[in-house]
Amino acid sequence: MSPCSAACCGVFARDGAAASLEEVARRAGVNIATLYRNFPTRQHLFEAVYLDEVEALSEKAAELEDLDPWEALATWLRQFVSYATTKKAIFDALNHQAPMFVAARELIHTAGEPLLARAQEAGSARGDVSFDDVLFLIRGISGADAVEPAQRDRVLGMALDGVRKQKN
Repeated sequence: MSPCSAACCGVFARDGAAASLEEVARRAGVNIATLYRNFPTRQHLFEAVYLDEVEALSEKAAELEDLDPWEALATWLRQFVSYATTKKAIFDALNHQAPMFVAARELIHTAGEPLLARAQEAGSARGDVSFDDVLFLIRGISGADAVEPAQRDRVLGMALDGVRKQKN
């Protein structure tokens, strides 16, 4: 993640989508003119940071190949919820029909669908669950306002129990 992305994520997670771009520039160690030269509008900044984060999340899926199929899926979904929770302000400010957002959604599917399929093939995830079902769960958990991390983790655990194939 670039210093600008990290700074942006921190500021927007704390202060929301209307946060100060001067604060983003300060935290990134650049002046405001440099920030505007690279990101002419707030929307350009949101899109660049969002895509950077989605690419990092997608790369994490490949790093989990050596794990047990269920552990790989659960680990990636925990990372996804953590990512989505901290990016809520940026997510809400994006145009969800923009080509960048569509490309980001495809990256998430490309990363997550194989993890779910692998867990299903191993018999550790329910066969009647689609990746879109899992995304629906993740959106619900990460989109909740003012949830403490411990509560979010408990709710995610409950959701994962619903995805996991129960042993008889």
